[in-house]
Amino acid sequence: MKYRNLGNSGAIVSELTLGTMTFGAEADEATSHAIVDAFVDNGGTFIDTADVYSAGESERIVGRWLSANPEAAKQIVVATKGRFPMGDGPNDLGLSRRHLRTALDASLTRLGVDHIDLYQMHAWDALTPIDETLTFLDDAVTAGKIGYYGFSNYLGWQLTKAVHRAAALNIAPPVTLQPQYSLLVRDIEHEVVPAAIDANVGLLPWSPLGGGWLTGKYERDVPPTGASRLGEDPKRGMEAWEARNADERTWTVLAAVEAIARDHDATASQVAIAWLLTRPAMTSVILGARTVDQLVDNLGASDLELSDSEIARLSDASAPRADDYPYGSAGVAQRDRKIGGGR
Repeated sequence: MKYRNLGNSGAIVSELTLGTMTFGAEADEATSHAIVDAFVDNGGTFIDTADVYSAGESERIVGRWLSANPEAAKQIVVATKGRFPMGDGPNDLGLSRRHLRTALDASLTRLGVDHIDLYQMHAWDALTPIDETLTFLDDAVTAGKIGYYGFSNYLGWQLTKAVHRAAALNIAPPVTLQPQYSLLVRDIEHEVVPAAIDANVGLLPWSPLGGGWLTGKYERDVPPTGASRLGEDPKRGMEAWEARNADERTWTVLAAVEAIARDHDATASQVAIAWLLTRPAMTSVILGARTVDQLVDNLGASDLELSDSEIARLSDASAPRADDYPYGSAGVAQRDRKIGGGR
């Protein structure tokens, strides 16, 4: 396992993060604890959860593991999130000071800790002034309840606005952004990634395997069956599966991934994750697993070194589309600058 700075902070985390959305849902507590054991045994130090995962049960499961393993827990960097509904009341959601105060205290209780290393806003809240959210987070840092803060699922302009308001308020800046990002989902490279680079914010991508597609387990025009999320519940996301299956780009990307995997005697999952680790502003890639075997396979990506030509092959095969305005015209302008044109 290799290690990196947590965004623009001085904290150090493993370059692969254990995501725990499956805990209490697709993985029972015994399986979840075995997954954490395997993660730690392989050098993992960064665990990500959220209050909304299994209605708080994921945090409780993580908390009970931390309590049962006090020595190992000393090296664990814990991240969680707040924003989505945790009750039926009008103040049981959002990024208001009112909701975040109760949400943070509840997360601390479920995790069984007095301090959360990274507290993340799970999504933008258009109803709450950004200054209200940022000053709450700064107060939480000052109170010692959190070490750092970050965002998840923010657009480029939302991240940039938050960064500049934090600077104007003379408070600590965000350190991370957690977006969806993979070889199959690269649209954030248009504006979100440049915004993160500009703000010196580290990326913590979720769904690095494109909802399972980059494991190589799906076949063209064959609906999934068996022990998989879609196989066990075909109605769940089947429309998205059909769209991905019909997109020729999906199969171009998978062909490149699988060919490189064969050359390295690696798995498709490892290749996809290893590519993501090479991207700009990358801090740590979040791995979700339903079984220990899945996790251990994915952790092998940390030892996989892709050549420059292999990275380029994967990048070319998966290049995000930029045909629509303004991205298409911006691409033309960028090309003209490179060749000295003046159009």
